[in-house]
Amino acid sequence: MFCLITGGFILSGLFRGAVQESLDDQLRFDLDGLLAAAEVDAPDHVALENRFADPRFERVFSGWYWQIEPEAAQPADQQPETSRSLWDQTIVPQGLVTADNNTQWGYGDGPDGQRLRVLVREITLPRVTGGIRENGKFRFVVASSVNETETDVLRFNRTLLWSFALFSLGLLAAIAIQVRVGLVPLRAVSDGLARIREGRAQRLEGEFPAEIAPLATELNGLIAHSSEVVGRARAHVANLAHFLKTPLTVLANEAASSPSSSPLADTVTRQVNSMRRQVDHYLARARAAGALDVLGSRTDISASLGDLSRVLTRMHVEKTLAIDLDVAPGLAFRGEREDFEEMAGNLLDNACKWARTRVQVKASPLETGRFMLLVEDDGPGLPPDKRSEQIERGKRLDESVPGTGLGLAIVRDISKLYGGTLTLAQASLGGLKVCLELPGSA
Repeated sequence: MFCLITGGFILSGLFRGAVQESLDDQLRFDLDGLLAAAEVDAPDHVALENRFADPRFERVFSGWYWQIEPEAAQPADQQPETSRSLWDQTIVPQGLVTADNNTQWGYGDGPDGQRLRVLVREITLPRVTGGIRENGKFRFVVASSVNETETDVLRFNRTLLWSFALFSLGLLAAIAIQVRVGLVPLRAVSDGLARIREGRAQRLEGEFPAEIAPLATELNGLIAHSSEVVGRARAHVANLAHFLKTPLTVLANEAASSPSSSPLADTVTRQVNSMRRQVDHYLARARAAGALDVLGSRTDISASLGDLSRVLTRMHVEKTLAIDLDVAPGLAFRGEREDFEEMAGNLLDNACKWARTRVQVKASPLETGRFMLLVEDDGPGLPPDKRSEQIERGKRLDESVPGTGLGLAIVRDISKLYGGTLTLAQASLGGLKVCLELPGSA
């Protein structure tokens, strides 16, 4: 844009210079014609042979003028010889600058408020005074109005402005189209990465131009490498869990086989249970943290909740529980299935333990691209002052119900890793309502 503006000023200056040069050339031509037609017919007077024939100088105030005056001082009532176009006025040159061929260039004020470009040349002509032939000096002046020149320059500048404006708009439109068309492959890469992030694809798919193909290949390689690294990490986590739980089971069995009155057995049992809770908690958190690095994770909520409902119904068959599911169609969790089932399984298992006859589960989308999972039961519930305490790690408010006390704490920690939230409230069924908000996937 700066280049266009600079070019516009340059073109305008060049045009003004060309018009000025053309005007000066015309004045030189007219001055030569005036000199060729001039002849001294009386002292201090020049007549034009056959008259200087040019219709521009015959029309009054036409903008083209000539004037001839002797160099010697004139009587007050003597006027210089002028063109008919000047009528009864004369030209007074101003700011004359000497040029070649004994000429001078300047400006002056003409009739009808015209601004004139003036060319002056002093010339010596032969004359007869009292029967004696001698030379006399005269000053020849030709002038032209610059108003027409300025009008031409203004018209050119206006045309140049509109032309450059239209050219600039066309150039901007061409650039916008070129950028839009040129970025289509990158937009395809961006859309592909969005599908991977939302779990709708596992890799970048489609044909890409030669300039973008290496980028797509490297991205697919990076995604595959990330999945492989996380898979190995999960395998190590599973091996660690197996390695730790086996010795803990042995210790718990040994403690259980000892006399019940043994203080050492009681201490071992408590510590083993504590270690189991810590191992379960941190292994679940480590697995969820690793899953965050995997692109393309997507979990169908309806299928996962259906599987969990069937399993928990069989686990609590003695209660004859009714687990009501209400899941919005197509709802999905943007994350690993294992992590969602870890969170939802803990919530449903906790509700089934405390419910009397009914557990209600509802999953619905939110306007923010997330979804809300509500789990309610018709159990005794929790007073408001005990709800925050229940989420604390390993805190159990009732020892009569089996469990580790880590369920809600694990749900809270895993949901935080995904940017989710966990809150407790009073259920419409009379028991506890757990609200879990998580990121959704399209």
